Amino acid sequence: MTLNKLMLTIAVGIVLTGCNDEEENVTCDTDESCVKFTILHTNDNHGRFWQNSDGEYGMPARKTLIDQIKQEVSANGGETLVLSGGDINTGVPESDMLDAEPDFVGMSDIGYDAMAVGNHEFDNPLSVLEQQRSWANFPMLAANIYNQDGTRYFDPYHIFTINGLRIAVVGLTTEDTAKIGNPQYTSSLEFRDPKVEMASVINEIEADDSADLIIAATHMGHYVNMLHGSNAPGDVALARSLEEGHLAAIIGGHSQNPVCMEPSNNTSYADFEPGDDCTPDRQNGTWIMQAHEWGKYVGRADFEYYGGELHLASYALIPVNLKRENADGDLEFIQSEIAEDDALKQRLQPYQDEGQEALDEVIATLTGDLQGERAVVRSQQTNLGRLIATAQKTQVEADFGITNSGGVRASIAEGDVTYRDVLTVQPFANLVTLATMTGSELTEYLNTVATIQGGSGGYAQFADISMTVDCQAGTVEINTINGQSFNSSASYTFTISNFSAAGGDGYPEIDPLPTGNVDADALYQYFVDQGSINATDYAPNGEIVYTNSSSSTSCVIASVE
Repeated sequence: MTLNKLMLTIAVGIVLTGCNDEEENVTCDTDESCVKFTILHTNDNHGRFWQNSDGEYGMPARKTLIDQIKQEVSANGGETLVLSGGDINTGVPESDMLDAEPDFVGMSDIGYDAMAVGNHEFDNPLSVLEQQRSWANFPMLAANIYNQDGTRYFDPYHIFTINGLRIAVVGLTTEDTAKIGNPQYTSSLEFRDPKVEMASVINEIEADDSADLIIAATHMGHYVNMLHGSNAPGDVALARSLEEGHLAAIIGGHSQNPVCMEPSNNTSYADFEPGDDCTPDRQNGTWIMQAHEWGKYVGRADFEYYGGELHLASYALIPVNLKRENADGDLEFIQSEIAEDDALKQRLQPYQDEGQEALDEVIATLTGDLQGERAVVRSQQTNLGRLIATAQKTQVEADFGITNSGGVRASIAEGDVTYRDVLTVQPFANLVTLATMTGSELTEYLNTVATIQGGSGGYAQFADISMTVDCQAGTVEINTINGQSFNSSASYTFTISNFSAAGGDGYPEIDPLPTGNVDADALYQYFVDQGSINATDYAPNGEIVYTNSSSSTSCVIASVE
């Protein structure tokens, strides 16, 4: 069947179980030409190749689950594709210290067929990314990333043949990577509009008659009704930008949410809990699926192609050994425990063991929790954000400190603080730089930095500066710096990461002095020097006031694509 003919049938034919062809009395079981296939998917692994301290998720258990599903699908006459929505890198010290080698080794052993390239694949020099390509025995796909000479840096798509059905999997990466990736590593690349590139690839595939069905593996994010705020447009915008029926499904990542919609309303998320039913989004005839993060779930989409139509027979987000508290307050498995694959566990064990002694070094004691959860630290000032900025400014005796919230990757709980905690909070190994500006120059700079919209990794955390931020006007009024009244003609110094200074996260590009200090090392040394930390000493106390915003803690002005 040609692509044109199949696209017409997709536009009217994708249905969930329960919306069958009873009038025509046709089912997959009665149509001899029926093709069954299953897509399994994960996204945003972020270094979680090993189970957590509660025995949840981890690649060995994921392999057992995927192997079981593959066997079931094969027994029923189907075949399986295993896809990733990207962001394999960055998040757990055992992985970060080894450039995510255990993650790519684990994915290869599990049998991934392809992955979308995520923005965090650019957290390291391109030489590391090339090494990761060699560890992966599956294609890394991105149709919209180009070299300076106009050639693509990755393959744009790969075609798989499933029981005679040719399926093209197209990779796309958020164009925000140019802003939120480290400019030192991405400056030689161009991140083009995924919507334009997707349309171009569809035309190419159609002209060559090289596939019967097109699916996108993306790292762009799912934003309901295209309300993406300051983020680049995501999967919903992609689906709506194409002629209906040309894209069967999007297997996504980046926003790190389980895409489970209210069954009768695709403009709001369902109140999803692990183990619940999940209805994926559908926009313009395209199914959109995402499996939260870290391998907590394996998404399972069972497709059937028969009677000239593509049907989504069933869909589920399957928890991978996730637990919840029972009535007695004890953790218990939400579903039956999935045994870890012994061979993969043994292969990954040396990676997990490596460097444990150094990572578990106790460097300080903490009273109270330091807040670094993604949903919080990207939308309000927190004690951890302020402590990080304080640690960096203290190290070089600057007047104040700025740190982007996207560089804060976890909280720190009360009790002993270890080197592992530090590296989990700040895994990127960005360098601390020292900038000097006059008061008037600083005001212009902060007009941009302080008004970056909440929810973005660019949202700035501050230490030792107070100001009022007018989100609508995009301006700031600085009150004090380092406890002294602000003077527009005075000279001020502040610390900021080389990532932000180079224009990362949409910050204005500046040319500060390198200090030679790594951000995690600055935080490590601050903990060591203090010995004992009280979280309340770093609690924000109204130093940053936001006005003309729908939020009192950040600039939130929705944008609609």
